[in-house]
Amino acid sequence: MDLFEKEETKILSVSQISSLIKKIVEETFSQVVVIGEISNFKAHYSGHWYFTLKDENAQISCTMWKGMNSYVFFTPQDGIKVVVTGRITVYPPRGNYQIEVRSMKPAGEGELQAAFEKLKRKLDSEGLFDTDHKKSIPKFPEKIGVATASDGAAFKDMISVAQRRFPLLEIILRPCKVQGEGASEDLAKAVEELNKLDIDLIIIGRGGGSLEDLWAFNEEIVARAIYNSRVPVISGIGHEIDFTISDFVADLRAPTPTAAMELATPNIDEIQSFIYEIDRIMNSRMDEIIRLQSDQIDSIMHSYGFRIPQNLIATKRQFLDNIYFRMDSSIKSVLQQWKNQVILLSRILESFDINKTLKRGFTLISQNSRLIKKSADLDKDKSFNIKFYDKMIEIKK
Repeated sequence: MDLFEKEETKILSVSQISSLIKKIVEETFSQVVVIGEISNFKAHYSGHWYFTLKDENAQISCTMWKGMNSYVFFTPQDGIKVVVTGRITVYPPRGNYQIEVRSMKPAGEGELQAAFEKLKRKLDSEGLFDTDHKKSIPKFPEKIGVATASDGAAFKDMISVAQRRFPLLEIILRPCKVQGEGASEDLAKAVEELNKLDIDLIIIGRGGGSLEDLWAFNEEIVARAIYNSRVPVISGIGHEIDFTISDFVADLRAPTPTAAMELATPNIDEIQSFIYEIDRIMNSRMDEIIRLQSDQIDSIMHSYGFRIPQNLIATKRQFLDNIYFRMDSSIKSVLQQWKNQVILLSRILESFDINKTLKRGFTLISQNSRLIKKSADLDKDKSFNIKFYDKMIEIKK
């Protein structure tokens, strides 16, 4: 329609012209990809996001509904350059237009790094990284809570380390997402839930990955959950070269998930060596005390002014014998207690040997790399494995 016809120009109402503009704009720009810098970002309590996308010459309002923004793996911040995909929509009551954003991603890894540094400075200024706030890690934990993916290699490695170093340990897994949609919220919730349990320590972590893969551990919601934890937290995220916001807030940072479990658990071999060393030291000390007492008696007996009757010598010798007897009894009692403890630990270690159990005629049934503990857990329509002492047999369906 030509709105500027020379003959009998048609007069339109405001609503009519607005509707025409809306139709033309929305049909023309039904799919746009725009790069710009975020400003005035607001996350509404309803879950929707409202912000402005700008460059040096212009700006445009943007809206991203809750159902769409749940797929964004990072929390947008003012000043971060992003690439958005969406459509242009017009709002006739106000006569303005905006981008209805369907997807968003950082314009590059540099933008993620900038967001990382910005949040790091903010939390550091608030004292979340202060050493005065960090809690000490227990030397002999009985229960450790782990927040990580249940099917990841990181958790399997942690289990292996715990069984080797301190098999008396009880591990409580709170499975959670470690990347992608909703991962940061799930990690924060996992820390809060583990704090409600009777545990001595929390390990939060995952295996290696890109900066984007590890981003959930750079979110403010996770950092504050770790900071507010009453239970000490060890972070073991990615590889040794990877650093996240969670590492700075945690009470102790480990370079990898495996190293986190090593730092969290004592080594039973070292405990046994310590007991043997104490035994040696106490025996040596006992011999030294006896020698000093004997030297003192010899000094008295050979002194120039020694005029003490024979019964005084006998009394001193008896006194020395009594000291020796009491010390010997006390030390033997303590050593026996330690030896009993070592024997108990050794027997418990032996009880963990699954091969001995299999030799007695038992078998292990697994399906999809998961141990089947009860009949209800077995999917009878799928193949499963039966492990005997000498070999593994696959039962195919």
